[in-house]
Amino acid sequence: MHVIYGGTFDPVHHGHLRLALEVSERLGDVPVSLVPCHIPPHKGATGATAAQRLRLLELALAGEPRLHVDDRELRREGASYTADTLRQLRGELGADTPLVMVVGTDAFAGLNRWKQWQKILGLAHIIVVRRPGISLDPEGEPARLLAERGVEDVAALCSQASGLVLELDPPWLDISATGIRQRIGAGQSSRYLVPDTVLAEIRRIGLYRHAP
Repeated sequence: MHVIYGGTFDPVHHGHLRLALEVSERLGDVPVSLVPCHIPPHKGATGATAAQRLRLLELALAGEPRLHVDDRELRREGASYTADTLRQLRGELGADTPLVMVVGTDAFAGLNRWKQWQKILGLAHIIVVRRPGISLDPEGEPARLLAERGVEDVAALCSQASGLVLELDPPWLDISATGIRQRIGAGQSSRYLVPDTVLAEIRRIGLYRHAP
């Protein structure tokens, strides 16, 4: 099984890291690859460059064998689209290896607005991590997919290469990358929100000092 967890990671924080570990443990300590996007198609400009965000991720994951960085989207030109990444991975993994992408409820709720979203479940499974206070429109496409493709057992994801949706409800650390950037920009401490190594690098290079 190959598991990916994508995001801007601007900056990576303990909420990202704890979630990735929770997913790994629920799947039986399967490694999880964190995939930083190059240009997020549904967000504005990032506060840190692609190289800076990659460096912070590498610092954050050092010493944790279950978490890895996959920088393929940073090496690809243009906006980062999930369908393109999954198609590339499927080509590398072959037709039979289970491929899993991890998203929060908020991201899954907008799945039908993603580029080529209809192709995604043909390429991978989706793990939806429930976020408190966020629900799906019962009449929307994501809710229909969950009703039609949803499974309750992690083992089901091993039974086929793609096409299933599994909801997980791990402990959620309510930490916001936007909030971290704002705190740093305001001269406030972000210790214990991000790993110490990440915070030290942010300070060293003066990142986010002028964050909105």
